[in-house]
Amino acid sequence: MAEIIIKDVRKQFDDFVAVRESSFTVDDGDFFMLLGPSGCGKTTTLRMIAGLELPTSGQIFLDGEEISQRPPSQRDIAFVFQMFALYPHMNVRKNISYPLVSQGMRRADVRKKVSEVAGILGIEDLLDQPVGGLSGGDRQRVALGRAIVREPKAFMMDEPLGALDAEFREHMSLELRALHDRMGATTVYVTHDQLEAMQMGDKIVVMNNAVVEQFGTPREIYDMPASLFVADFIGSPSMNFLDFDGAVEAGSSVASLGGVEAAIPEMRESASGKLVLGVRPEHLRLSDSGTLRGEVLATEYLGTTQILTIQTPQGELKARVASDQVVQIGEVTGLDIESHTVTLFERDSGRALRSALNEGVLSRG
Repeated sequence: MAEIIIKDVRKQFDDFVAVRESSFTVDDGDFFMLLGPSGCGKTTTLRMIAGLELPTSGQIFLDGEEISQRPPSQRDIAFVFQMFALYPHMNVRKNISYPLVSQGMRRADVRKKVSEVAGILGIEDLLDQPVGGLSGGDRQRVALGRAIVREPKAFMMDEPLGALDAEFREHMSLELRALHDRMGATTVYVTHDQLEAMQMGDKIVVMNNAVVEQFGTPREIYDMPASLFVADFIGSPSMNFLDFDGAVEAGSSVASLGGVEAAIPEMRESASGKLVLGVRPEHLRLSDSGTLRGEVLATEYLGTTQILTIQTPQGELKARVASDQVVQIGEVTGLDIESHTVTLFERDSGRALRSALNEGVLSRG
């Protein structure tokens, strides 16, 4: 398997820019997620790595070799599509073996490799069945088998579980991650589902409007978002945002929110004007003497936790608290912010300000 390097890659279709000067590295053996909303450029990026689209500018390296302008057949990359892309007139065995037969491999070797892959995927009993009668999950296993049997340097997967129902999709995502770990493969996986990305990925690139907003581990993406978009896109419920006009100085650990002083991580830069304080719902605590006060508008019971919607003078907030904490709709409660978890943003640019919380992450990328 191999490292993949994307360096200043741009893709333009006439006047439309699908991907703008993107750079990141997929380490050898990573399960790497390209995450973002529809139309953000993630699938175009995947197709450029695979050779199905050629970049307008920039460089793509696979295993140390530049492959930017090479055709797909010269890249040693396997592609798994969302809609399976199986040959309906062939049975399972012939679908899986097709890449090997096309390469002219000996028949005995083909049968051996197909049997090995079928064993890995648990579909030995399906080899002689037509693909048309298979369930969605089994058809996706066949599509994976056809990719795996080639033993390529890297796998590209374009929302391969998107056509499955929610319950089976979760099951297949666990199977797919376990399969990746057994094979030690390098995998680049496109999804718009942030839960899927957080659950499966070693690293995540978050894209929006053709731009890479952030690149990092799931923990870094969640705890230290680099932009308002990432903070809002990742998390359910997403991060709370409190707008305020004011200034923060480098070295400061307090922000003034409409007359209320809120503790924040020590700042590494100064900023003024329209600012935003961001805090995750689980980092708000109910307290009689809380920094903020507000009225409980709604509660959502989730088993071990509950989500409270609280209207404060500074804005509406979501708080995730223990389900056994008794809270009544209409009551007024205090809220404390866990200061070490707060991120400050510039409203106009959307970028996160550097602080003791995120300095290492932001300086890296």
